[in-house]
Amino acid sequence: MVYELRIYQCMPNKLPAVLARFQSLTLKVWERHGIEPVGFWTTMIGESHMRLFYMLRWESLAEREAKWPAAAADPEYVAGRNASEADGPLVQSVSNQILSPTVFSKLR
Repeated sequence: MVYELRIYQCMPNKLPAVLARFQSLTLKVWERHGIEPVGFWTTMIGESHMRLFYMLRWESLAEREAKWPAAAADPEYVAGRNASEADGPLVQSVSNQILSPTVFSKLR
């Protein structure tokens, strides 16, 4: 099992639109493609209130390599993403890390 931590730095005042897109579009597409989110977080106290953090669970890197591009190219997702960005991009930058749980982690 591996986990992917992704951090979206949203454009100013666009975090609500990013959250709405995840809730109404992205999660539905991911479910269809078998992508399993672990959780989503926003900053309550910290350096930036315009970030979305989320984690995905993968059985292996091979699973990620097969499912992630398919979901990103899904016609419903592409159309929805494009529509949500009609007035400009919602996300300034994305970082991601593939993480391996320690032997004492509850998430294994």
